[in-house]
Amino acid sequence: MTVRTRIAPSPTGDPHVGTAYVALFNLAFARSQGGAFVLRIEDTDRVRSTQRSEQMILDSLRWLGLDWDEGPDRGGAHGPYRQSERGEIYSAHAEALLDAGHAFHCFCSAERLETVRQAQQQAGATPRYDGHCLSLDVAEVSRRRAAGESSVVRMKVPESGVCRIDDLFRGAIEIDYQQVDMQVLLKSDGMPTYHLANVVDDHLMQISHVIRGEEWINSAPKHRLLYDYFGWTPPVLAHLPLLRNPDRSKLSKRKNPTSIEYYRRMGYLPEALVNFLGLMGYSMADGREQFELKEFIASFSLDRISLGAPVFDLEKLNWLNGTWLRGLDDCAFADRVAQWALNRDHLMPIVPLVRERTERFADLVAMAGYLVGDTRQLTPESFAELAVEQEAIVEALQFALWRLDALPDWERDTLVDCLTGLARDLGMKIRVLLGPIFVALSGRPVSLPLYDSMVILGSDVSRARIRDAIGVLGGVSKKQAKRLEKRFQNLGN
Repeated sequence: MTVRTRIAPSPTGDPHVGTAYVALFNLAFARSQGGAFVLRIEDTDRVRSTQRSEQMILDSLRWLGLDWDEGPDRGGAHGPYRQSERGEIYSAHAEALLDAGHAFHCFCSAERLETVRQAQQQAGATPRYDGHCLSLDVAEVSRRRAAGESSVVRMKVPESGVCRIDDLFRGAIEIDYQQVDMQVLLKSDGMPTYHLANVVDDHLMQISHVIRGEEWINSAPKHRLLYDYFGWTPPVLAHLPLLRNPDRSKLSKRKNPTSIEYYRRMGYLPEALVNFLGLMGYSMADGREQFELKEFIASFSLDRISLGAPVFDLEKLNWLNGTWLRGLDDCAFADRVAQWALNRDHLMPIVPLVRERTERFADLVAMAGYLVGDTRQLTPESFAELAVEQEAIVEALQFALWRLDALPDWERDTLVDCLTGLARDLGMKIRVLLGPIFVALSGRPVSLPLYDSMVILGSDVSRARIRDAIGVLGGVSKKQAKRLEKRFQNLGN
């Protein structure tokens, strides 16, 4: 059997370190077996998917050296490699399931589904579709569709029994069908959901091994049913342990920087970050902690993967990155510094902000240093000139962070709308809200234009600095967080 693995990111935001983590293990296994590694873009979310996000994913993975054999920019025998370009394939397979009686049309409104979900939760039952449209006859379905009534296609699920999933790492996993939802396969706009597209694409692209995060274990029965319905042999499944914060919670941007771009902007070496991700749940046979990608691939074996919760520890990453940096000779070190901060692509967005304010190039370090590196040395006194009580500053920063966390796009106009809207909802003058953010980002109450600075810094760096500022000011206690969350939820109502 030819080993074929894949990574299938969704272009709906910044490229996540979790994507790189899964990509690394898929690439290493495929290359160690003389197989192929495929990149597929899962862009069926028409609202949130963007070309910019897709390009950032491609650029970030290439920066890390995690290159692919087939993909949207490279082609291959099993394309197209963007799901948005494969609509006819999914529609045909959905029709095949309908014709075979393995799927059905559902006309339930969002309001009805929400009512059912709430009733199930109150009763302590697992929220799932209640089968309301399951027994509609062909004539009624045809009549309602001909009348233009909106519908989705759902998969049928056995009413009883247990689905057995064989996981390469975990052995047999059994999940009761009573816990499995009648998943939507085709949305009302004709686009597939992840579950249909995932199964169809993995089969047609001849993926032999699906190595993915453990958060997908609960979806495995749905996928197994689809393979059975189509009469296909499923690929080998292997679920990697989730990356964790130091407190053992799931790694998320609310607690730690998660964008690959953050680590690139902060001056981490790509080989150090790949090395660090390789240590997440894996140990080299000789016990080494520092190794190159080619060494990782050469020695790679699935049986050396540990299922313990790997901790994404920034202190460990900093130590490892420092070890790599100290291994460079003087010329290589200078070249890497130039590639990091002094390259034209990095400088060009900063130039319009500083050119009219500059009398000597020596002025640039003090003026724009916070946009290049992390020169801030924040203390509570850094906020003293704002003439605002510390508690009010913490609240403003926390509310801003929550609003910024929800932004789908990190563009200047979006940031302006976000923060001016927040100031309005808080009944606060915009300069009062922006003052603490200026300090959090730059270390001083007055800096280069805030919104342009946020775009240059990027979403993860900006949010990380705001989180850091909240911590410098004493943080938010659990009791305070509960009160602030309640107030935040009511903003604008």
